[in-house]
Amino acid sequence: MSDVNEVAFKQPPFAEHLGLKVTHMSADKVTAELPMREELNNRFNIMHGGAIMALADNLGGTATSANLKPGQTTTTVESKTNFFAAIPIGDTAYAECTPLHRGRTTMVWQTRITRNDGRLCALVTQTQLVMEKK
Repeated sequence: MSDVNEVAFKQPPFAEHLGLKVTHMSADKVTAELPMREELNNRFNIMHGGAIMALADNLGGTATSANLKPGQTTTTVESKTNFFAAIPIGDTAYAECTPLHRGRTTMVWQTRITRNDGRLCALVTQTQLVMEKK
C-alpha cells in the first residue's frame, strides 16, 4: 500500500502546461524534471525565474497533498526563492522537494533545483497551509 494520499498523483493542468514530469513521489520526497525550451525563455535564453518558481510551487503542493488526511486540502501561503545559476535552453531543471516541517496546520518544504551538470540553480522554501475541505 502506498504512503501517498491519492490526490497527490493527479497533477494540475498547469503542471502539464509547463511540461513538468514527476519522477518520484513519496510522503518524504517528490522529484520532477522540467526540460528548458523556448517557451520558458526569459529573453536571455535561460529559464524564466517564474517557471523555476512554478516548478517548486507545484512540487510543494504535491508533497503536501501526499501527506494530507482524507477531507483535507492545501494552498501555498509563503514562498521564498534564491537563484544561483541559470538553466539554458536545451538543459533540464531537476527538482527535489523534501520536508522541513510537517505539522497539523502547516507544512514547510524545501525544493532544490539543479541542472544537467549538477550545479545548484535555485533553492525554494515554501509554507503550505493545511485546511479542512468545506
